[in-house]
Amino acid sequence: MLASLKALAVLALASTVAQAAVVTYNWNITYVNANPDGLAERRVIGVNGQFPIPKIEVTLNDTLVINVINQIDQPTSLHSHGLFQTGNAQFDGPSMVTQCPIPPGANFTYTIPIEQHGTYWIHGHNRGQYVDGLRGPLVIHNLKETYQYDEEYTIALADWYHTEHEVMLEHYLSIFNPSGAEPVPESGLINQQTNAKFNFVPGKTYRLRIINMSALAMFHFYIDGHEMEIIEVDGIDVERKAVTSFPVTAAQRYSVLVKARADASQNFILHADMDPSMFDVVPPELELKVTGTIVYAEGAPLAPSGVTDEYEPFNDALLVPTIPEATSTPDQIFPLTAAFSVLNDYSNKATFNDITYVMPKVPTLYTALTTGNLSSNPEVYGKYSHPMVVKHNQWIEIIINNDDPGNHPFHLHGHVFQIVGRSTGKYNIEDGPYPGYLNSTNPSRRDTVLVPSEENVAIRFKANNPGVWLFHCHIEWHLQAGLATTIIEAPEIMPSVLKVDPTHIEHCKALGIPFRGNAAGKDGLDLEGANIGPDPLPGTFTAKGIVALVFTIISALLGLATVIWYAREDDAHISAQVAQAKITEEETH
Repeated sequence: MLASLKALAVLALASTVAQAAVVTYNWNITYVNANPDGLAERRVIGVNGQFPIPKIEVTLNDTLVINVINQIDQPTSLHSHGLFQTGNAQFDGPSMVTQCPIPPGANFTYTIPIEQHGTYWIHGHNRGQYVDGLRGPLVIHNLKETYQYDEEYTIALADWYHTEHEVMLEHYLSIFNPSGAEPVPESGLINQQTNAKFNFVPGKTYRLRIINMSALAMFHFYIDGHEMEIIEVDGIDVERKAVTSFPVTAAQRYSVLVKARADASQNFILHADMDPSMFDVVPPELELKVTGTIVYAEGAPLAPSGVTDEYEPFNDALLVPTIPEATSTPDQIFPLTAAFSVLNDYSNKATFNDITYVMPKVPTLYTALTTGNLSSNPEVYGKYSHPMVVKHNQWIEIIINNDDPGNHPFHLHGHVFQIVGRSTGKYNIEDGPYPGYLNSTNPSRRDTVLVPSEENVAIRFKANNPGVWLFHCHIEWHLQAGLATTIIEAPEIMPSVLKVDPTHIEHCKALGIPFRGNAAGKDGLDLEGANIGPDPLPGTFTAKGIVALVFTIISALLGLATVIWYAREDDAHISAQVAQAKITEEETH
């Protein structure tokens, strides 16, 4: 009997190994001209001369290999959004966090063991390159899916701009934008187009994998004439939840099951409405109602549209994972207050606890791996990388206060977290016990959570994945404005777990970036010369007062420039009169 059980175990193992594969994608990152919304052609970042970039598909237990050649004129890197990268943090991708970016003309290989399943995406993580098109779906199939369905579609939602990201970013972070108004997109897209179609066959059940790959926009998703059941959120299978609509903020993903209708007499509109509250202003030419078509039969009439501005209330903290995970009392609690204000460089920047994130001179992971016993000291990483050092297998809680008028989607690399609490207002640890804890033995889990304005959310995770993990707002403009922290997880064992490929170091050398030592590239705690960021203005200015001050300064400068311009005009006018007088005098004589 024992021999039979051993034989069955060997066969099961062999079956699992046989199903695993090495799945390789060769990506030449290039510039391409494209016009996805039909309104303006522009230069975008594509792959292998194509835009949109291809979808990546793998299966649980595979190894994903992406061979990158950087053929654009700026450094780049790739982040596989939502993947744990357990023992593999050196391939997580964010520039100056886990690697030096890939120089122009250079090669790099991302090797990623696939340990989870669900709906993800891959995007550029150097500056804001995914805003220019370097983004695409990443789908990981389970060996046996939790829910049964006949077919599936991936639905990638995105906002679209007609101007390149770097041009918009320069204005966004300048002193001439003291209110911090984000660039508003020109269009919304479904699968990088404006006329996406999805063929349905009567009676079949479809899985729709919905991804928001936007820089800013949040969408409300619903389908005329069809019911939906949510079955997955950010890679976590959940118990069926019937909904008529639900919001998808930047970087979030959902899967829904949709039962096709019994007949093919009509086609139906699929809706992805951009939420106007995410924009400071809504230009009159911006079409907020982004649509696709569920096609049962070519030429069939469209059913009457159910377009609306009233959406079903939705709370993602109530979604129940199918595989339970108990929570635990946190070993450390980090309250973080997100805010925007004009700092002492007179630009509007984002801060967590009054610190705006600034990339260090040395990638933070390399600092953790090369500073020995100092790697557990937050000082070695520099103030402006906003490090939070946690020990291996501790339970960590982050309470995120949103002290800003806008909503913010916050994303944690390397983990899913439990949503363990929500409340209104601002929570300070000095106020006593957190008031918003939810009574749940199996909390909702995901990797990106929306924190509404003037509210807070408590998230919790186990620090079981040694590495350096970015925690940031996934509105790309806000990340570039500094709304980020770094979690230094288990630095005491990191060198025994993570091995940096020599190609990493070659790229640092090619770009003149230090690859060892503290945040300044030095030994010990000598941080002289480290990159530093602007700080809050001294005193007790209110946000409105600061904005008024900045506008006063700008007005004064413009006024001074006007005076100088008029003075020069007067000088020129007088010079012309003198010259004319001389000519007249000469002609007279």
